[in-house]
Amino acid sequence: MMNALNISWKPEFGTVFTWFAMDKHGKIAVMVNNCFGDLPKALLSINDAETLLDQLNEYLWEESEQFNVYPENKSGLTVSDLYSGLRYSHMASREQFEQWLKQRSGHEQKIGEYNLPSVKGFFVYHGIEGSFEGEDYLAGYEGSTKMGDYFRFLTPTVYGSIGDFPSELHRGIVVSDVVDFTMDRLFDNAKINDYFPRMYSECGVASA
Repeated sequence: MMNALNISWKPEFGTVFTWFAMDKHGKIAVMVNNCFGDLPKALLSINDAETLLDQLNEYLWEESEQFNVYPENKSGLTVSDLYSGLRYSHMASREQFEQWLKQRSGHEQKIGEYNLPSVKGFFVYHGIEGSFEGEDYLAGYEGSTKMGDYFRFLTPTVYGSIGDFPSELHRGIVVSDVVDFTMDRLFDNAKINDYFPRMYSECGVASA
């Protein structure tokens, strides 16, 4: 990756990070910053943040050599919420997008982003992207947005939890006391530290 994660890190074009968050009910979301989404300072303050994210991502995709015991398939469904009008501009309608997604999100298929909810039980949020402000927009959303805001892309029907990760990796997951992934469709990028102020500690109590 082009720039090491530290407290001074800033989002930039061409660099994508995927981080992990837990809401106030213990549900888990995979957060893809799509270059422009900020990362919580609680995460950036960890000395080995990049290593932790690499380990979490390797585990997510079942490619970890160190942690190779994975939870049972949730055998749920992936449900679409908001999606990028720029990335899926070739879709003529939401119905077409949902049909396209259905073909790629079955829990019996090889694991990929579209079936993370159905296999793992995790929500998937994406940062709004584009090469300039306003190029990307959210299909199905009427409010105002800006580049870097995180939107709820995919939702599960059977929920995963932090217990689906090895205990050694729990400290790499950001925690919120106010967010509810079943309700919150959009996170203002400028308030990411308000939503997710701290990390999950190894003893199971969120710490500053």
